[in-house]
Amino acid sequence: MKLRRKLFASKDPYDCTRSQLFLDACKENYGHLISHCDDYKKISEGLGIKGVEDISAVSDLPVIPTMLMKQHDFRSGRYMVMATSSGTSGKMSHVRFEFGALMAALRMSIKVTRYHGIMSFKPCRYIVMGYKPHRSNKTAVAKTAYLTTFLAPAISRKFILKHTAEGYKPDFEGIVEALRKYEKGKAPVRFMGFPSYTFFLFRLLEERGLSFKLPKNSRIMLGGGWKQFYQEAADKETFYKLAKKTLNIDEENITEFFGAVEHPILYTDCAAHHFHVPVYSNIVIRDPDTLEPLEMGKTGLVNLISPLCKATPILSVMTDDLGILHDGSTCPCGVKSPYLEIVGRVAPEDIKTCAAGAADILQGVKV
Repeated sequence: MKLRRKLFASKDPYDCTRSQLFLDACKENYGHLISHCDDYKKISEGLGIKGVEDISAVSDLPVIPTMLMKQHDFRSGRYMVMATSSGTSGKMSHVRFEFGALMAALRMSIKVTRYHGIMSFKPCRYIVMGYKPHRSNKTAVAKTAYLTTFLAPAISRKFILKHTAEGYKPDFEGIVEALRKYEKGKAPVRFMGFPSYTFFLFRLLEERGLSFKLPKNSRIMLGGGWKQFYQEAADKETFYKLAKKTLNIDEENITEFFGAVEHPILYTDCAAHHFHVPVYSNIVIRDPDTLEPLEMGKTGLVNLISPLCKATPILSVMTDDLGILHDGSTCPCGVKSPYLEIVGRVAPEDIKTCAAGAADILQGVKV
């Protein structure tokens, strides 16, 4: 995967001039997948794509819906690490990573977090608003949250979701006690994890009339989405106000990440809170009815593309998110690459139609 190494070695994580290298790296990845995964090859041929020569743009790549990945276990080579989706719908995607993918992901993470000023050599205390590691938990969101605690030296790690005989249970009281202790210290406090549990903590503190003045350079890093609490998602303005009111953390010290186990690329919001597309990925917005690519500014299904991994065919995946791709030059932060706005989710019955099409191909039905 020579071209993948070259792409993920890019010095500027938002270099808009590397589109040809990105396409070539995708074609390299596609060539591996069709020769190492019979199921992926069937889908490709069923869509009328017979080889690398048929790929002239990233939108031509065969698209696999994430819903299908939750129903079918795709494999395309040897691997070192496996991660799963959260399984909130009852089924999980299984994504495997080989050594080359892990090294590429590491280089990407270092460059992106450096660019956004998240990496630090100053020791801090972590409050992880997510799962405490346990041998039974193989979800990507748990692995990612824990790995994020290495972006600055960890004095301690406190987790809100603890494993019990009945499964994971939230420990809000333990977090409140930790805040009382950390407020008196000098080390910055870094929150990392689900925005839902972080917001629920804000509301709990507000209801009790509690507020803490955490040490300078404390920050909040959000990732993993709202999951089963999607309907209770707070707007950003409300979230930022409560963060300031309860923890004395300003908006500029709140960072949000976007990603998926089926597309393990690190999207980090800029100063204007926009998810600019990094050089390691591409996004195509597709018409929900025809699946044809839409122009910038139009709302449609979010198709995520990256040549990161070869052990699992996640080169081009279709999510159940509805989004808009915006012209990056309109963002005041200075980054010129397009940025993604997530506006909602597609009803399950609609996305199933897309997943069913690929499933039919796997059964030998040409569509």
